[in-house]
Amino acid sequence: MDEEKPAPRQRTVDLDPSGQVSQREPDRIGRQFLNYAFYKLAPEYRRLPAADRIAAREEFVRVVKGWEERDDFILRTYSLVGVRGDVDFMLWRISKDILSFQRMQAEMNRTVLGAYLTQPYNYLSMQKRSQYVNRVVGSGHGVELLPGEGKWLFVYPFIKTRAWYKLSPHARQGMMDEHIFASNPFKGIRLNTSYSYGIDDQEFVVAFDSDYPTEFVDLVHRLRYTEASMFTARDTPMFACAKASINDIAEHLG
Repeated sequence: MDEEKPAPRQRTVDLDPSGQVSQREPDRIGRQFLNYAFYKLAPEYRRLPAADRIAAREEFVRVVKGWEERDDFILRTYSLVGVRGDVDFMLWRISKDILSFQRMQAEMNRTVLGAYLTQPYNYLSMQKRSQYVNRVVGSGHGVELLPGEGKWLFVYPFIKTRAWYKLSPHARQGMMDEHIFASNPFKGIRLNTSYSYGIDDQEFVVAFDSDYPTEFVDLVHRLRYTEASMFTARDTPMFACAKASINDIAEHLG
């Protein structure tokens, strides 16, 4: 009787994360693209007659709700009125069709209220598996997002230093293990990391979904002490976005 061969040992560190040694084939599988669009309303809008403002708000809300109701498009809306001075609201848009962001924006631009909006910040990214956590059971296996579960969304663009990419895969994995371990007690926070290599100025956009701003502050403070944080080139601006319906956002605008 033949002896059973032991199962091959699972490698815990990807020794070729870039695929350049193994000449890994390009991945053309359809993925979700993400757009974090931040808007600022010009003060001139608030000087319009009340009836004009009401009509403009109703028109704008109809356009946004039309996109909320689509089956092939995910839209989450957030207010930053009174929280940040340079933006008033944010639309978190998710779709496998990157041009759908363009089509929605074009419809918004044609509204009366849209004529008074500027976009101080606009981030584009793509969802993909993390090379650091998908070896952990129950972590990082899914690519599909379930966004907007919390009352708050904390968003910022993120860039690593070039020195990070010169480290060995084992060194990077060790630092990320520490990073993940430090985050473990913060169960009230859900992390969505998306990737911007080549399609926007940052490398990642990170978004933390939570009901607890206090817990998020403590998490970020703790992570400052991890070794991986020494390889952060930029992680600002940071946005605290309060979940709100588009009707409430329109009211906040005045």
